Amino acid sequence: MRVVRVVSAAVEGILDAAVIQRLIAECGGETGTIYGQTGKDFLRERIHGYNNAARHSPWIVLVDLDSSAECAPSLRAAWIPHPAPQMCFRVVVRAVEAWLMADAQTLSSFLGVPRTQIPAAPENVHDPKRVMVDLARRSRKRNIRMDIVPREGSGRTAGPVYATRLIEYVQSRWRPVVAADNTESLRRAVDCLRRLVGGRNAV
Repeated sequence: MRVVRVVSAAVEGILDAAVIQRLIAECGGETGTIYGQTGKDFLRERIHGYNNAARHSPWIVLVDLDSSAECAPSLRAAWIPHPAPQMCFRVVVRAVEAWLMADAQTLSSFLGVPRTQIPAAPENVHDPKRVMVDLARRSRKRNIRMDIVPREGSGRTAGPVYATRLIEYVQSRWRPVVAADNTESLRRAVDCLRRLVGGRNAV
C-alpha cells in the first residue's frame, strides 16, 4: 500500500491556502497544517522556522512575487538561500490570480466573460488581482459582479467576497495541470510537490 505523504504549508492568504490544498491533492499528497494566511511579512519573519521544520518533514511555502523583487530567483535567494532538503519554496509570478487565469477555459466560464479577454500570458500581468476584478466587472453574471467588484466609493480593491468566490472556483473548476502548461512558476511548484510526495528531496 502506498503511503500518502502529508505536506505542511505556509501561504500569504486564504485564497493561496485553497490553491495549495488543491495542488497537494493533485500531486497525490495530503495537506497538513497550513500556516500564515496573514500576509507576506508574517511568512518572512518565520521562514527560518519553516525551513528548520523541513529538515524532518515535507513543506511548501508560497510567496507572491508582486513588486517586492525584480525576479523570483532574487526573492528566493533573499528569503531562503539554503533551503532544507524537504523545503519546496516557490515564488508565484506575480500573484496567485495569475495561476488561476492560466486555465482560461474554465475561468471564462466561471466568470461569465469571453475566453479571449483573459490574458494569454498571465505571468506577464503586472497586477493580476486588478485584472481579475476588471474581468469580473465585464461579467454577464450579476452575482459575479456583485461579489468580486468593489462597491463604487468603497475605497476597496476588490468586492466583499472576492476571495470566497475565487476559492469556489479553485475547488470546483480550476485545473492545475492545464494551468501549469501556461505558467512557469506553477509548473515548477507542481514538479517540486511531486518530488516531495514521491519521497524525494524538493531540490
